[in-house]
Amino acid sequence: MFEQFLLVAAAHFLALLSPGPDFFLVARMSMATGWRSATGACLGIALANGVFIVLAFAGVSVLRPDGLLFLVIQVAGCAYLMFVGGLFIRHAGGSSLTTVTSHGQDRAGWWRGLGMGFLSGILNPKNALFYASLASLVGAGLNNGWKLAYGLWMFSVVLAWDVLVAVAIGNGRLRLRFSRVLPWLERCTGAMLILLALGVLGAMLVRTCWLWGVGLRC
Repeated sequence: MFEQFLLVAAAHFLALLSPGPDFFLVARMSMATGWRSATGACLGIALANGVFIVLAFAGVSVLRPDGLLFLVIQVAGCAYLMFVGGLFIRHAGGSSLTTVTSHGQDRAGWWRGLGMGFLSGILNPKNALFYASLASLVGAGLNNGWKLAYGLWMFSVVLAWDVLVAVAIGNGRLRLRFSRVLPWLERCTGAMLILLALGVLGAMLVRTCWLWGVGLRC
């Protein structure tokens, strides 16, 4: 059982390393308003992951890949990714990284980041797919103690990794270096988010057509 935990923990961490909408949100906030404000987004993302972890290991039908609500979550998430991607492209170069204003460091900025982080995490189709798949593979044979250990570990790792990203990217010297290339980074980020959403929608369409085809033959 401990060996399985290590394998799952490694797979989970490797999934975190792949840049997605949550990563780009933390990076963007950290560069624009400083890492302290970005920690609000980090906590929001971790809480959203916690919701998926609880639903997945509790066996709730909303996270079953063939469930209607799961498809609704995916579609809503893809729409959100395209919306955010469009905002990144539209407002590329609209922020200055040379200074971080006090407004970005106040409590309102932190709470605003918390809400944005939770929304990004809960509408990220990659999160729903990952935790649903993980629970289907290892969840059935786990007792409540191990499920709690898995959940606490994954929540903590998500939070720690995002805070580390925020602190690293929010460094003043790094912000100055990024100031000239930020518009292109924002455009590329927006394009990647839109492509991710289109890819998920395409995979959903193919899977739905395949299931309907099987159902018609039966």
